[in-house]
Amino acid sequence: MSVSSIHKAWQFDPATIYLNHGSFGPSPAVVQNARQAWTLQLERQPMDFFVRRMEGYLEAASARLGQFVSADAADLCFVDNATTAMNVVAESTLLNEGDEVLLTDHEYGAVMRIWRRACERRGARIVVARLPDPLISQEAIVDAVFAASTPRTRIIVVSHVTSPTAVILPVEQICRRARAKGIAVCIDGPHAVAMVPVDLRKIDCDYYCASGHKWLCGPFGSGFLYVSRRRQSSIVPPVISWGGSVSGRPFRWQDELNWLGTRDPAPFLAIPAAIDFLESYGVDEFRRQTHAMASAARRRIADLTGLAPFTPDSAAWFGSMATCPLPDGESPPPGRRDPLQNQLWERHRIEIPVVHWHGRRLLRVSCHLYTTAEHIDLLMEALRTAL
Repeated sequence: MSVSSIHKAWQFDPATIYLNHGSFGPSPAVVQNARQAWTLQLERQPMDFFVRRMEGYLEAASARLGQFVSADAADLCFVDNATTAMNVVAESTLLNEGDEVLLTDHEYGAVMRIWRRACERRGARIVVARLPDPLISQEAIVDAVFAASTPRTRIIVVSHVTSPTAVILPVEQICRRARAKGIAVCIDGPHAVAMVPVDLRKIDCDYYCASGHKWLCGPFGSGFLYVSRRRQSSIVPPVISWGGSVSGRPFRWQDELNWLGTRDPAPFLAIPAAIDFLESYGVDEFRRQTHAMASAARRRIADLTGLAPFTPDSAAWFGSMATCPLPDGESPPPGRRDPLQNQLWERHRIEIPVVHWHGRRLLRVSCHLYTTAEHIDLLMEALRTAL
């Protein structure tokens, strides 16, 4: 697919400038069509689809996904999104009174909430490692994580690419040191898949949670959970149904998660179409192009505000998404959006999040293949007016 035609692959409202792929990444038309085709096949003969065919279809889609993230299909299971996957891991992690779950101060709020509840139920506690500021050394990040660990640390939960700050964290190094200490690692990876290379065999984490609707442009409702073989026997689903294989095959650890009652698996089965779409353009070119645009936007916003970003200007530190500090502003009440975010939408039809993180006000710019230089120009014009 050529650069000139790629923008037409999505079906946006022409009045909208969409710079929020990091929150809700829409699928191109070819992926939407694949999803609809799977749903139609299900509706034509549901009994045949669910009981005789679905598990084979899921295995084939898992194999295609496994090629993309360097994992065996036997170690992958489709779930609705990374949040669902993280709940599975929290439910499956044995925590006793006094045990500790270690996270960083860059973690997603929902992830913190999931593990806080798990700890409260079992008498364990959350420990938050404060990462260096600014972030200029990957070794210093790893050191900061393990400086907060203790003999009571049972699991480290860490983002591959952070949500509020858009930073690529050194997860492979964290996993390597954790294995030496006998600590499990769960990686929150919804922003990483497609944005950066993901090699699960090389990372060798215990769990990896991801969403297909982010940078891979899979359908909404398409996520996956990777579980290393050393942990698969302990998986406990937070929602249970009949258990076992719906088609009567020998038990596999994915069975409890594949069948949660009647559910349309079309989003999962359309993941190969999303991978094919991205590969038809060129994954490396996608990464190069979107990082270059995010980097340019980051520099222009920093020039406008006079505020330095968190990390060096390098693809080693951020990919298709960049977070830029803004002048201080009062945090909105819970459930409300920052006035600047509202203004950018209401006056300019620019969809972009303003994040409040540890007392800082941040603008997070997401770039995908549909993003153009004109979109960034219009954002800059709107910011000059607003700021």
